[in-house]
Amino acid sequence: MRLIHNMSSIAECSGPEPSPSSRVIKITVVGAGGVGKTALIVRFLTRRFIGDYERNAGNLYSREVQVEGEQVAIQVQDTAGVQMTDNAVGLPDHVTCSVQWADAVVLVYSVTDRGSFDQIERLHRQVVHAGEPAAPPVILLANKADLLHLRAVDAQQGLLLAASLGCAFYEVSASEDYDQVHGAFHRLCCQLAKQPALPPGPGHAPPATEKRRSPLIPRPKSPNMQDLKRRFKQALSAKVRTATSV
Repeated sequence: MRLIHNMSSIAECSGPEPSPSSRVIKITVVGAGGVGKTALIVRFLTRRFIGDYERNAGNLYSREVQVEGEQVAIQVQDTAGVQMTDNAVGLPDHVTCSVQWADAVVLVYSVTDRGSFDQIERLHRQVVHAGEPAAPPVILLANKADLLHLRAVDAQQGLLLAASLGCAFYEVSASEDYDQVHGAFHRLCCQLAKQPALPPGPGHAPPATEKRRSPLIPRPKSPNMQDLKRRFKQALSAKVRTATSV
C-alpha cells in the first residue's frame, strides 16, 4: 500500500502514478471524528488493524489489486471528521473537493456514537449536493459492531436509514473482522469496475452528467418508501423513550 500524499485537497495530490495498464477506482470516506474511518481504510488495504492513529490530515491511500480478474489501482481518500451542526451550511471545502473527485463515497458512523449516526442523513444530503449534477453513489458503513456493551445504535436502525437514503448498508468491526470490512469495500470496487472506463486525457473526458448516468447502487426496491421512513422515525422515537425511562 502506498500513502500517496498528506493533503487537505485532492487537487494538490502528487506522488506515484498507477501502472498504465491499471484501472483507477477512487473512493472517499466521510464521517464524524472518531468513528474509525482510517482504521477501516487501513484494514481493507493491508489486513492490519492499528488502534491508535494521529489526527487525520486527509491522507490518500493507494494499492493495486485484482478485482474480478482485472488489475485495478484503488485510491481511498481519508477525510478529517465532519461535524454537522445547525449552523453548518455545507461540507468543508476539502471534503467537497474529495466528493467531487471520487467515483463513490462511503459514509461511516460508529454504533457506539449516537451523534455520528444522527448526522448521517444530513451528511448524505450534502454529499449529493456537492456531487451535482451527477452525484457519486454512496454506501453506509456502521463501524465498531464488536463493542456490544457500548452500542447506542441498533443494526435495524442503520438498515432502515440506509433504505430511506437508497444506500447499501454494512455493519462491521474494523478491529475484529477483516472479512466484513474487505467484503463491503470489495463489493463496492467490483460494482465500480463494471462501469465503462473513461477515456484518458482531458480532450476525451465526457461531460459530468455522462460520468455516472446510471446509479451504481440501485435504490432498494420497496412497495412503499414512505412506510420505511415512518418505521425509521418510529424506531428513533422508541429509542428516545427507552433512554428517557431509564
